[in-house]
Amino acid sequence: MSTRTTVDVPESIRTDGYYCEVPHEPCAVVMFGASGDLAKRKLLPALYDLAVHACLAPRFRLLGFARTPMGDEQFRSATSEAIAKKDGPGADEGKRQNFLSQTGYFAGDYDDPGSYRRLAQRLDELDGEGRLNGNRLFYLATPPEVYAHIVEQLGAAGLAKPVRDGSWTRVIIEKPFGRDGASARALNARVLSVFDESQVYRIDHYLGKETVQNLLVFRFGNGIFEPLWNRNYIDHIQITAAESLGVERRAAFYESAGTLRDMIQSHVLQLTSLVSMESPATFDATAVRNEKIKILQSIRPLQPEMVWKSVVRGQYGAGSVQGTAVPGYRQEPGVKPDSATETFVALKLLVDNWRWSGVPFYLRSGKRLARPGTEIAIRFKQAPHMVFQGNNVEPNSLVLNIQPDEGISLSFGAKAPGGQMEIRPVTMDFRYRQAFGAGSREAYATLINDCIRGDATLFDRADSVEAAWSLVDPVLKAWEAGASPPFPNYPAGSQGPHAADDLLASEGRRWRPL
Repeated sequence: MSTRTTVDVPESIRTDGYYCEVPHEPCAVVMFGASGDLAKRKLLPALYDLAVHACLAPRFRLLGFARTPMGDEQFRSATSEAIAKKDGPGADEGKRQNFLSQTGYFAGDYDDPGSYRRLAQRLDELDGEGRLNGNRLFYLATPPEVYAHIVEQLGAAGLAKPVRDGSWTRVIIEKPFGRDGASARALNARVLSVFDESQVYRIDHYLGKETVQNLLVFRFGNGIFEPLWNRNYIDHIQITAAESLGVERRAAFYESAGTLRDMIQSHVLQLTSLVSMESPATFDATAVRNEKIKILQSIRPLQPEMVWKSVVRGQYGAGSVQGTAVPGYRQEPGVKPDSATETFVALKLLVDNWRWSGVPFYLRSGKRLARPGTEIAIRFKQAPHMVFQGNNVEPNSLVLNIQPDEGISLSFGAKAPGGQMEIRPVTMDFRYRQAFGAGSREAYATLINDCIRGDATLFDRADSVEAAWSLVDPVLKAWEAGASPPFPNYPAGSQGPHAADDLLASEGRRWRPL
């Protein structure tokens, strides 16, 4: 039985404040796909969140662009509904109306050159009305298949280059960035034929989460842990991104993607690079991203024969999640009745460099699992000489909780009270919400704020995207060439397929329970 202790934080640094860096320059944000689900659920609330906390420049305009016929007032009404949940009771109606007054809508077709010529005229008008200094951010929140078309149309309309000396133009591109290495390289080529790499911000919202960013501070800002962060002291590392939800309304996308493309190639490999990278010379975009790409290039490629030994895939069947009966993946609306799409992936990776030689990284991600949560768990080696025989002392663990309850936990053995030498595991917990209050930003708000300020540290670079796909491609090819497992192979609400447990058990290890 483990005992938990909360790490206390002095009142002098407790706060319910909302941290941000206010951009010095005004700008116009053009949101492609503004009538879509991502915009309504995440992006519009994120921009509003920044606005009401004065984390946008005072002079700001938002222009929604989509194919849906709509006027400015309709879009403002839809935006008001989208931000209502973020507002909550006691919201400042003046701030809400001020934000809505700076929004507008532009109906156009993504492939129509005339739409972009009219967009250019509209932006010139907004620039004059709002004194925006020609600064523009284009956010691509559309289906991935139109990314390249939008970028090329922006270039053809003269919208990809800065308006004048001293102004800037940037573009945020959502994941997935390609569906394999070849398509990612082709998309990069088309994007970079229009925009310079310094203008392109490939977004992965996981990197905007507080604990992900704090991982770098934890490692490189403290003298206690960094000396232990290597093969001499660490036995293995587990990275988990678990969901209790099913595919919800994303069946069409998920059938063409699956967990390997949707989660492992992006979120999970990003976490892998951050937990294992070397210290950057400085904390800026170039230095941090240089160290991340070195790790991705150091991961041992999975040869075809190793895929079947080091990678497990699964698909959930009917089951029960937190007491509620749920259908299997093949029974979800929009899913083929004989679908071979994976909803779970576990794999073992090795990093061939001086720091991590011989330390396995176990990655897993899946849907309809027992409990939602994303974490990085560092398992330290057992003490070299067990003085306390018969006490079954567990190795120490350090767990970085990414979501839903952001924080850091450290477990170690301690003597239980009494005359006997009885050792019990105890855990010290640090939780962001308890320590700093509830004022932290959503991940999307953090990243949009960074982009407007021109800070690309937490965004992906072209070479990093392609390096991640080079690790995933051999798995995809092996799966295409081989037979599918007998799906479904794990019930909803479970820990995942038994084969995933065997992946670790064969080496005397086990997953942390969900």
